[in-house]
Amino acid sequence: MSRRPMQGSVSGRHASPHRGSSIEFAEYRKYVPGDDLRRLDWRAYGRSDRFYIKEFEADTNLRLCLIIDTSGSMGYGSQGVSKLEYARRIGATLGFLASQQGDAVGLACVANGLGQHVPPRRSAAHLRLVFDLLEQAKPHGETQLARTLHELAETNQQRALIVIISDLFIDPAILGNCFQHLRFRKHDVAVFHLLDPQEIEFNFRRPTRFLDMEGGPAIFAEPNDIARRYQAALEQYLAGVKQVVLESAIDYHRVQIDEDYEKVLVRFLTSRTQAKGLR
Repeated sequence: MSRRPMQGSVSGRHASPHRGSSIEFAEYRKYVPGDDLRRLDWRAYGRSDRFYIKEFEADTNLRLCLIIDTSGSMGYGSQGVSKLEYARRIGATLGFLASQQGDAVGLACVANGLGQHVPPRRSAAHLRLVFDLLEQAKPHGETQLARTLHELAETNQQRALIVIISDLFIDPAILGNCFQHLRFRKHDVAVFHLLDPQEIEFNFRRPTRFLDMEGGPAIFAEPNDIARRYQAALEQYLAGVKQVVLESAIDYHRVQIDEDYEKVLVRFLTSRTQAKGLR
């Protein structure tokens, strides 16, 4: 469920910013000549001796835009499953569920700029195309997530549910500007922040060569010598991300990729169901 009113093309399960016909009451307004007399509330007239029209919420479908980070760092995984594979599972499941309830599904793969991109559409053939592109996605290049998010904010004219699945290797201040841009365009933004357990725990016991999977230089270091500085930098980064999330009011989920992705999705979908009815 979307947390914000959507502007779809057909009737669906999500709130619309426009008034229409549904079972959910919205508000009363004064009668004006030309209004449908069948919508007059005669009880209100009996109480106030004035004519009032009952208005109801309109229900519509939504546009789900999956944004998958396919930069080099998404190829890392210390538990046998890479961050990109984990992102595939979350994205494919959400796409299938949205398609089943009549919503349009689109996909954008992001590495060195905007790579594979298909706009949201409603059809089984289009969903198969989304699945094929997810399967073919390979981790490579540097993260250009910020530039791509700004571009998508400008090109997606209709309100959409934007689901970003990434390890967010980007300065939190820059990330905050992206979120604010998407929110300014009336999009509902959800983020799955993927982190590997080793990135959190840093359980390296012997001299290790650390490779930059996005093309930077390698570093050979003794883990005990850098562990304290690494943890301090990590805490500062996560605190910055938390502050950005609070300021942007986005739907943020930090996920360690050793957790069962089904449990992650259950939490996400449950929170979305509870948010139904928010305007």
